[in-house]
Amino acid sequence: MPRAFITGITGQDGSYLAELLLRKGYEVHGLVRRTSLMQRGRLDAIALSDEERARRLLLHYGDLGEAGSLARLVHAIQPDEVYHLGGQSHVRVSFESPESTFDINASGTLRLLECLREAGRPVRFYHASSCEIYGQATVAPQNEQTRFAPVSPYACSKAAAHHLTVCYRESYGLYACNGILFNHESPRRGENFVTRKIALGAAAAKLHGKKLRLGNLDARKDWGYAPEYVEAMWLMLRQDAPSDYVVATGEAHSVREFAEAAFAHVGLDWRDWVETDSSQFRPSETGLLMGDASRAREKLGWRPKTTFADLVRLMVDAAMREANAGPRRP
Repeated sequence: MPRAFITGITGQDGSYLAELLLRKGYEVHGLVRRTSLMQRGRLDAIALSDEERARRLLLHYGDLGEAGSLARLVHAIQPDEVYHLGGQSHVRVSFESPESTFDINASGTLRLLECLREAGRPVRFYHASSCEIYGQATVAPQNEQTRFAPVSPYACSKAAAHHLTVCYRESYGLYACNGILFNHESPRRGENFVTRKIALGAAAAKLHGKKLRLGNLDARKDWGYAPEYVEAMWLMLRQDAPSDYVVATGEAHSVREFAEAAFAHVGLDWRDWVETDSSQFRPSETGLLMGDASRAREKLGWRPKTTFADLVRLMVDAAMREANAGPRRP
């Protein structure tokens, strides 16, 4: 039974990846931080019997800010594959907490790479890079050779972690890959991300007559479906040699288009329900980030299947079901 270790397992991508690996027969270990709240609803959504959950899905307390805890976990788990998805993942928040963002995203990756370098056994490593590293790109779409031009603390931290992954691959021969994932969404997306905010806002407008406040409506993103993107992560670690891959749809849509489609799906005109809030604008905006996933298509056999329209519909439908179900239990 192959053994995988996932940082960020309680997040959107971590939960979908755990689900995928469990279907493929893995024993899955996940890193979780000790907090006063034990909210792991995304993992609860994984269909497993109690016996299977106890045997094949194991969670461990640790912290990307502590090299010692990471080293102990890697030694205890003895993973065949490590999927490093953990970190501070919200761009706007990174302007408010730049130091902690850089420490966890960049130095946390370095700590983990050091653990694997000293593990004494071959381990395949996946690092969740980000399209934000391209920032103010002067060309679109972007591919693996496009110059980095980060414009946020988050993007800078991801660019550093990306380069560290390449450095350890080339310097120490680690099987280490960067997945340069463009925006990918789902009903498991955090509520502070704009697509989830819009989906919930459409449901709240339809059911309760509430208006929605958004930031830059003109921002354009390459939005895909998260469960498909975690499959690309797994495929990267199946190759004979490690490398870096862009994962994207190759299409860009504005926040305005997402809102228009979401509200139309519940029979409303978005212009009657959405207000612009300048406080939600980022201090600096990226250029047009749109990915060229030709290499992933050719080398991995990966391609997106869910259209933009389908993505909007499935997120709004999930938000409507959630709203109709009433408040969650604490």
